[in-house]
Amino acid sequence: MVNMDREFSPLPARVRPTSLENFVGQEHILGEHKLLRRVIDSKKIPPLILYGPPGTGKTTLGFIIADKTKGEFKYVNASFSSVGEIKNVLKEAHRNLEEKGRRTVLFVDEIHRFNKLQQESLIPDTERGTIIFIGATIYNPRYYLIRSLLSRSIIAEFKPLGKQDIIKILKRALRDKRNGLGNRDVIISEEALDYIAVSSSGDARRALASLELGVLTTPSREDGKIVFDLEVAEEVIQKDIFYDKKDDYHYDTISAFIKSVRGSDPDSALYWLAKMLKGGEDPRFIARRLVILASEDIGNADPFGLVLATSCFKAVEYVGMPEAQLILAQATIYLSCSPKSNACFKAINTALEDVETSENIEVPSHIKTHSSSYKYPHGYPVDKKIGGFVKQSYGAPRRYYFPLNVGEEKKLRDFLNYLRVNRK
Repeated sequence: MVNMDREFSPLPARVRPTSLENFVGQEHILGEHKLLRRVIDSKKIPPLILYGPPGTGKTTLGFIIADKTKGEFKYVNASFSSVGEIKNVLKEAHRNLEEKGRRTVLFVDEIHRFNKLQQESLIPDTERGTIIFIGATIYNPRYYLIRSLLSRSIIAEFKPLGKQDIIKILKRALRDKRNGLGNRDVIISEEALDYIAVSSSGDARRALASLELGVLTTPSREDGKIVFDLEVAEEVIQKDIFYDKKDDYHYDTISAFIKSVRGSDPDSALYWLAKMLKGGEDPRFIARRLVILASEDIGNADPFGLVLATSCFKAVEYVGMPEAQLILAQATIYLSCSPKSNACFKAINTALEDVETSENIEVPSHIKTHSSSYKYPHGYPVDKKIGGFVKQSYGAPRRYYFPLNVGEEKKLRDFLNYLRVNRK
């Protein structure tokens, strides 16, 4: 069993489940017949890398594995650790195995903060089976951990807990008379539970800490009951979002934003925009992506989109936050509602590919500098639809630009179709 002094521990630590049967959430990896569940049930635990937002059960699962395997649980935070400390932990793990016949479950939190040498120091004892290694991080380990450690590990992604999962955890804590708040006569409203569950953003630790704070600081009525209503919930927890500007959350959110604009869904685009702004994302980064999108996904279907996006970028730099959010919202809505065309994107990519892979094409002699055989379009009769024009080759090996029959690009399509007929 894992020994924990719970007397003075905060509520999240006291009510931490000690078995998989009481573990809430992460059904996609711990549900019946899932690989990680089967591995833990077998007690043959390979190295594990657990990653995902805080408060989703990574450390709890480490305790459960230690309990399941009758192992010694050793917690190390990589932010404050060193190679020397890891060596001492490994020496102790050897003694535990030799003297007690017990393996050590080494849980390294924030494993992404270990450098290459620190990570490599774990591998020999991991391979020998001296330790059961579990690394935890909020970041995608594939970007931070060495290949030799990753190749030996099962990588499991933890998801933010759902609203109902959080409510289940809160209600369990309120009923628990041994470790929870069951000995206090608490009357909590469904609105308060909902508010905490939603505002905790999938973080059970945060939700439980807020629940305990509210219960301990709310005066009892004359009858001894503690009324935990919506007003109390709003006081003890401030809504926050988990958004990290350095890793997957950053890239996934901007991806969702751009794809929403591309998909002509202004409401979804505004939601992801708000999440980025609330999470402290650099507004210039968002504006730059809108400038790119204006050409890549709208192009000549609405040429003003690029003008507006560029103006948005300059205005965001000039104005700054918080007012810049209004400018970003305006540009986001306009671009979401603009006709879409990737004809320009496809045209330049195809041309670049030809330049890179095809036979080099010389500039035709009649359009070289100071060529006497060049035909100056404005020196010929004006076509009422085209303007200055003369039949002449300009060297393209094939056609690249195929404008769509949408928005302003339809005009370009009609123009080029007329031009091609008159070029023959």
